[in-house]
Amino acid sequence: MTTSADSFLGILAVLASGAVTALHVGAGAFGMALVLGFLLAVTVTFVKSRAIGLAVAAYIEWMRNVPALAHLFLLYFGLASLGLRFSPKTAAIIGLGMVGAAVLCDVFAAGLKAIHAGQREAALSVGLTPIQAMRFVLMPQMLRLTLPSLGNYASQLIKDTSIASAIAAPEVMFYARNLVTSTFQTTLIYVAAMVLYALMLLPISWFFARLEARLESTR
Repeated sequence: MTTSADSFLGILAVLASGAVTALHVGAGAFGMALVLGFLLAVTVTFVKSRAIGLAVAAYIEWMRNVPALAHLFLLYFGLASLGLRFSPKTAAIIGLGMVGAAVLCDVFAAGLKAIHAGQREAALSVGLTPIQAMRFVLMPQMLRLTLPSLGNYASQLIKDTSIASAIAAPEVMFYARNLVTSTFQTTLIYVAAMVLYALMLLPISWFFARLEARLESTR
């Protein structure tokens, strides 16, 4: 029993370095997805251009219907053949961030469309600039509406970092597979990986739940 427990803790210690990479990739991709997704949502909501709307729609459909792993392969292997090289970690951040932007664009666009158009018009009529109206009137309401979806996406993103092991990004599953190859403790290693993912995801779920409750209490 003690030997198994010690072995399990030793495996967790090895996988923990991969968890740090997973969190770095997740945070970078989440930040990229937030910014790009919001800009795309504002564009499709307020810019009245058929060409731009079609371009954004095409981007969203492409990113959502092509597997994220294919994007990572293109960024890491495909562009390298053309002389543009990314590290595995950077390729994972960019690839997952671009896919996430397509997901969050729909989330943010739905949140903006749920706000009555009269609120933006009223904000502009009292002298606020479009940017000020967005910052002080629309964004706080949009955040309340979209926060549950953002929390779900953040949790899913941490789990999706596991595919980065396919391009040799040193995250949890990368170390897990290496350990399985060298020790053959398959069950123990993959259970340890599952426990580690749960330990990463529980604080994220708690944070978004607390933030949602706090925003609701200030309404």
